[in-house]
Amino acid sequence: MSAWKLAHILTFILSVSAGSLLHSRSAAPEGFIDEGVAPSNDNITLRFALAGRNASGLRDTLITISTPGSPSFRKWLSKDEVKSFVEPSSQTLAAFDTFAAAHGLAATPESRSVHGDWVSLSMPVSQANALFAAQFKRFSHRDLTQPITRTLSMSLPAQLVGHVEAIHPSTFFYTPRSVPAEQKNAGGAQFYKRNTTSTPQSCNTIDPAGAMNPACLQALYGIPLTPIVSHHHNRILLPALQGRVPSPGSLESFLTQFRPDIAPNTTFNLIKLDNPSFNATGQDGIVAEADLDVEYTIGLATGVPVDLLSIGGNDTDIADPFLDMISFIEGLDDPPSVVSMSSGLDEADVGFILAQKICDGYARLGARGISVLFAAGDGGVRGPHDNITQCGDNTFIPVFPASCPWVTSVGGTQGVGPEIAANLTGGGFSNFFLQPKYQQSAVKHFLSTGIPKDFPGRFNVSGRGYPDVATQAWNLQIFSQGHAVRDAGTSFAAPIFAAIIALINDRLLYAGEPRLGFLNPWLYEHRNAFTDIKAGRNTGLVCPATSIAFEAIQGWDALTGMGTPKFSKLLHAAFAQSSFVRVC
Repeated sequence: MSAWKLAHILTFILSVSAGSLLHSRSAAPEGFIDEGVAPSNDNITLRFALAGRNASGLRDTLITISTPGSPSFRKWLSKDEVKSFVEPSSQTLAAFDTFAAAHGLAATPESRSVHGDWVSLSMPVSQANALFAAQFKRFSHRDLTQPITRTLSMSLPAQLVGHVEAIHPSTFFYTPRSVPAEQKNAGGAQFYKRNTTSTPQSCNTIDPAGAMNPACLQALYGIPLTPIVSHHHNRILLPALQGRVPSPGSLESFLTQFRPDIAPNTTFNLIKLDNPSFNATGQDGIVAEADLDVEYTIGLATGVPVDLLSIGGNDTDIADPFLDMISFIEGLDDPPSVVSMSSGLDEADVGFILAQKICDGYARLGARGISVLFAAGDGGVRGPHDNITQCGDNTFIPVFPASCPWVTSVGGTQGVGPEIAANLTGGGFSNFFLQPKYQQSAVKHFLSTGIPKDFPGRFNVSGRGYPDVATQAWNLQIFSQGHAVRDAGTSFAAPIFAAIIALINDRLLYAGEPRLGFLNPWLYEHRNAFTDIKAGRNTGLVCPATSIAFEAIQGWDALTGMGTPKFSKLLHAAFAQSSFVRVC
């Protein structure tokens, strides 16, 4: 355990035991401007994380049921079985409701999460300040459309100690970052000039200039063109923040161009959450994100239904949509088999307590038999996106939720002759989460052979390493807002790998076998199902090539994980412990 994390946890334990400090930070992050105290009569909504009955027991159970060789391997839990671990005890519920009622606050059924472990209460700023020893202020930022209300510290009343584990938003600051121009046009000088003699023929035929598309990916990874049956329990869910939706007609144009064997009117199921305001003609990057998600899942996971979950909200708080997404999926009796998401934050911006609560939510989804995938980020070793001001800073910035041990993190590659790590690919080590057992031997090899003794980069050697796997993330073709464009980012890598997992689930379910669910312990036991990526650095796109970064090496590395998938070998591994031995 890192010294930072240990000190953080000890401070938290000591402060809570005294009935005082719960969240704190010394100052607002760089770029935020203190606009003074928030008006006392302004209303603020706070979300309270109530202690569950046995969260650690659920994590232990998840490892057991997702580890090959276990007698309960892939015996995923039902919604009620998960609830038995995570719902608050009657004592916790009574303590919280008594506290709320005593102060004229009432939680409605709509303000409680599916399992009752998150409760929202609205109150005037003056009351929040008094109840939680806070000083809420207004903070502005040049990249935010409106000021936010936050405090730099928040204390827990004695009667809630042991019952409330987090209060949000409190000290949470989210800084949106513009996508660098280099990432919006992937056809520039950064493009890796591949060796066309070893390029799949489909890529050379369709686009001699070297742009990637579904046919290239099918040839490169052995992805089949047809499903077995399109099983009704097999769906991909694509959460889209800020009310994102694909631009009209783009998917049809994409299928017509790159998958003419699929009906051009094939579409996705749109689900609305938190009253999203749809805008498919806004910022190019925002719309393109939704376009590429549906185009590369529908365009690769042939026949598998795709749901787009458009989540409302604004640009001031990205944590709320993460929490709402988890609660929405938990409430489904027939949840999707795969969830793929490409959003992320600097781990430090989230804070340890909130990150732990969100990460535990993904553990709960994994226990239901859902494979949760996150893109590893596009800023190399320096966070979700490139920041030119951080190029000289050798303290690496981990990305969350990619750093959560209960998700499968997907990094990026480029070129095919051979593939190398894309320099934009996120990768590194968590400051919050310890290395899970399933990856310890792989990470140990990287730390002992891939990191020079005089390496100046600073990171937590005991942290969870990411990514776990990788796929193409450079120079991919999409249609967006009526135009054919080439784009880049691990935002492509996650849905590409999601499509592969969904196709394997299709075959498992057809055979009467359970779906893959939480992937990582199984993936790390089948490293031969991946092409090892042995070259590349993840400096990011805007930093000089001489900047400190990780290097891809033989075996797992903090750029491409175990490498890129070989569909046939992953499929064989999926059936290796099944009662149904004939691999379809």
